[in-house]
Amino acid sequence: MSKAGFRRSGLEWFSSLPACLLLLAVVIFSTSSDIHNQMLRAGEYFWSGYYQLRMDPVEPTCNPDRNIDAAVAAEMAEAPATDDPMAALLGVEEKNPADVRTAIERAVKDCREAHLNYDSLKGKLTVGVQAYRTVELFVADLIAFGLTSQRYILVILVMLCAVTATLTRHHIAMRAMETRLDYMVSHGLQTVANLMLFGSSFIFRQSTLAAETRVTQEEVLLHNFWIIGFACLTLASVYRLLRVPNDLQLGGTLNKAFLSVPLYTVMCLISGTYFSLIGHSSGVGIYLGKMMELADMFLNVGLYVWVGMMLKQTQLATLVFNVFRPWRMPPEMLAVVAVLVAAVPTAYTGASGIFVIAAGAVIYSELRAAGARRQLALAATAMSGSLGVVLRPCLLVVVIAYLNREVTTDELFGWGLWVFVLTATMFMLVALTVNRENKIDLAPANQALPAMLEALKPLVPYVVVIAAVVLFYRFALNVQMDEFSAPRLLPVIMLGILVYEHFRFKKDPGHASAKAEDVKGLEKSLRGATNDTTAEIGALLLLLGLSVSIGGVIERSHLMETFPQSFDSAWSAMLLMVMILVVLGMIMDAFGAVILVTATVATIAYSSGIHPIHFWMVTLVAFELGYLSPPVALNHLLTRQVVGEAEVTLALREDGTFYQRHERIIMPLIAMGISLLIVAFVPLMFYA
Repeated sequence: MSKAGFRRSGLEWFSSLPACLLLLAVVIFSTSSDIHNQMLRAGEYFWSGYYQLRMDPVEPTCNPDRNIDAAVAAEMAEAPATDDPMAALLGVEEKNPADVRTAIERAVKDCREAHLNYDSLKGKLTVGVQAYRTVELFVADLIAFGLTSQRYILVILVMLCAVTATLTRHHIAMRAMETRLDYMVSHGLQTVANLMLFGSSFIFRQSTLAAETRVTQEEVLLHNFWIIGFACLTLASVYRLLRVPNDLQLGGTLNKAFLSVPLYTVMCLISGTYFSLIGHSSGVGIYLGKMMELADMFLNVGLYVWVGMMLKQTQLATLVFNVFRPWRMPPEMLAVVAVLVAAVPTAYTGASGIFVIAAGAVIYSELRAAGARRQLALAATAMSGSLGVVLRPCLLVVVIAYLNREVTTDELFGWGLWVFVLTATMFMLVALTVNRENKIDLAPANQALPAMLEALKPLVPYVVVIAAVVLFYRFALNVQMDEFSAPRLLPVIMLGILVYEHFRFKKDPGHASAKAEDVKGLEKSLRGATNDTTAEIGALLLLLGLSVSIGGVIERSHLMETFPQSFDSAWSAMLLMVMILVVLGMIMDAFGAVILVTATVATIAYSSGIHPIHFWMVTLVAFELGYLSPPVALNHLLTRQVVGEAEVTLALREDGTFYQRHERIIMPLIAMGISLLIVAFVPLMFYA
């Protein structure tokens, strides 16, 4: 590759590259634990007693040739201590020579065994053992360093990516900034919110230091990282506020301008104002600090975003669409297939929004190329990440099981499969019956099947790469691919796919499965994925952190206490649960909402007779309905972000009935709304 291929902008050097290194460090730290376990097993296999050889044996100080008779005589001649309180209380007990001899003989025997064990270990401590031990102990130290640095990595990653999202205008908002007024209002309020975050973190640090409890240097350093990060974020927003782009339109209205304010800013202004009014200015900083308690979970979110962005750089999504293209499906049926197929990678990318960001543009373009109307393509793109959140190994389900002892991942994923079947069926029925404009006239099987099999061939190398990584972890590191190992396996799998595409398309640029403009090479693909990742992590994790803060407002305001803490009827309780959970899905990120629901709503449901597994299945479906519901409709906002404002604007200008003009909103609401009612109330007929 030419030198020009490695040129990076300043933002890439100071943002994307460090973020890439931090994410790689997380993968290395987590994988080193697996490597260390295998190294311990291998050490024990090759050198029996290796666990004792991990440290240099210490020579015993006792005398193995001790004269037992002389020792017994000395012990018998020794006078009892005059200041022994037990002797003063119970009286002086006369020494029995036989007991003294037995004790000394036992001590000499133990001493000789200790010396024999020392000589044996010293003899086993060969140069090979010492070299192996050096490597193994280095890996152990690496694990320990990784565990202690998790929280610092998370803070640096969040703040680095948040600054990037601010500088690149990538925060999630209800609408894009189109006018100068939009820009000034948005960045002005961002600056106020960032100052609020800075002030809250600083006050939190000062109150922590002033407390009587001991504060460790690590905690002080963590406080300083937050303060420095929010100071940089404030400077970034001020810089953006002063540097108004020339391509913005004049005019605008305040109503639309306020819709351009990022969601994290709105949440910060609400929570910060509330905490200030109740005299608890450090509240936002405290709730952001709670992210540290689940640092590994939030780092996994970052890894899943990275995986999604690497998936976006590959040809995999396009090749999967090529498999179904020979059947010449009508757009409505292709939309159903796209949403169903997307459920699997959604489960592996951790959340619906991440997959929409990663593959939404490909899904939309492929559906449009197949003749789908814009409204249908937008609806399918927004829905593409909604069905797979109940499938193994979705991170959100793992978090639920982690926070709630009443359920396990096996139980949730087991019932989640049936929920997936239900939601998929409902979406298929709605897509193929409501407003279907094309006849189902599939290609003959004798024509489509051979072409389909031919389209499967380019996917074989991808399957081989995935299988190679999974099998290596399974047999070399004894790690199975499941919901717990997926965050560290998936980045390795995607890196393997990028390496394969680099060499495959570099060797044959005219390969049938690659478009000329898509052949980027490993460095450009990884750089492009990380560039997208930094902005998305900044937008998502900051939004997630402020969602936790909003949860704190709800918790501190005792809003949930206004509702009964238990209901006599599970049906009444479920009705209230459904309404609350959908509203939470509208205004909060999934992970922050799960934390809040665990602390508040879940206990009401349990005490009202709702089964925990049933409750969490309802919660997952309700959240997805919330992400598709106005006024926020997060998945639609992310869809707009990946397909472009122009496409959404053109879709809004299309004529037709009310349903046709708003199909992108109404279709998902019908499918997920009916599914939610079935999931919520039908099971109550059998146990309530």
